[in-house]
Amino acid sequence: MSTQDQQDHPAPALSGPDSLETLGHLASPAGAEPTVEPLGVRRTYAIAPGYYVNVRKRPDTGSPVVRQLSPGSRVDIHCQRRGERCSGPYGTTDLWDNIGPGQYVSDAYVRTGSSGLVAPRCTS
Repeated sequence: MSTQDQQDHPAPALSGPDSLETLGHLASPAGAEPTVEPLGVRRTYAIAPGYYVNVRKRPDTGSPVVRQLSPGSRVDIHCQRRGERCSGPYGTTDLWDNIGPGQYVSDAYVRTGSSGLVAPRCTS
């Protein structure tokens, strides 16, 4: 079994509920009129099946591991930021997902259905 330490995912674009963004951001399935999800609605994303994913203090693999997620766990992405480039089951990327204060996972291990941002950029 692998650990999370890699990133970028040129995963195929998905349509339907897997392509929607969270927290009232504009979201639309491919070819549909844009819709807005109600505020307070949070979308969770699955960790890649078969991978134990390290949660790190900062968006790089040299940062301390603060905990580990089990295969198939689901995470709520609060914000996203650029960091160390990593590879995983969903491709290679420098995008990292903040799942809590001081908690980052490489987006290469999270099934977001997008190779871009699905949450706001982290500001601090």
